[in-house]
Amino acid sequence: MSNFKISLIVATYNWEKALTLCLKSILALTVLPDEVIIADDGSTVETKNTVEEFKKICPIPIHHVWHEDNGFRLAEIRNKAIIKAQFDYIIQIDGDVILHKKFIQDYKNIAKKNQFIRGSRTRLGNDLSQKLLNSKSINFSIFDKDIKSRTNGFRNRLIANLLIRAVDNPNKIIGCNMGYWREDALKINGYENSLVGWGHEDVEFASRLVNIGKKKVKIKYMAILFHIYHKEQPRNNEESHFKLIQFIRENKIITATNGINEILKQTL
Repeated sequence: MSNFKISLIVATYNWEKALTLCLKSILALTVLPDEVIIADDGSTVETKNTVEEFKKICPIPIHHVWHEDNGFRLAEIRNKAIIKAQFDYIIQIDGDVILHKKFIQDYKNIAKKNQFIRGSRTRLGNDLSQKLLNSKSINFSIFDKDIKSRTNGFRNRLIANLLIRAVDNPNKIIGCNMGYWREDALKINGYENSLVGWGHEDVEFASRLVNIGKKKVKIKYMAILFHIYHKEQPRNNEESHFKLIQFIRENKIITATNGINEILKQTL
């Protein structure tokens, strides 16, 4: 099923050097998405300028969705990007990743109705990350020394297909490499906007996808991306987020209390 169109959502916040590498990797893809939506959680003008420069050279539309900087509001800015999305299938990544050239091509070959995809990632170490950021280059080898989770960076379509399993389990979702049908996101009212601060908004979202009967498909050795090193965010709200996820699962909650519909009401 490869005749659907894709909206690629790229979440970012005040790291234009990393976003530059991410956008360069998008331009180098063998199959391009049909649009790119920058989900900007309140960055300063430097990020806007970076996006505008890439608009000039990108053969597909790039949209910049921005809201005011008022804390870590990744869930809400992703909802605003989903609203903006025009196409059937959404792939979401973060703006601090470098995509394998066949990233979109692989998603096109894997995606099926009534499923959502959990991809994997390879972590670039600090030294290699700094080298790439400083040189504005996306060229490196999977055999370079400063790479962690290296096996995730090898692409093998045969092995990947043998490992594919569809399960009723939203755990271990990686929000920086995830794909789902836009209509399914709308059915569950998108992300929960009240999840402010780092932590597990993607698992909460996936839990409600499972609650409406969608299967998680974990992919390894395809749909590959490489995560640029940075220090981890503080996890101040993690416990409260876990409690909400537990409530969602135990009570089979389907729709976000404060999600896409609530954003749309504010615009009326």
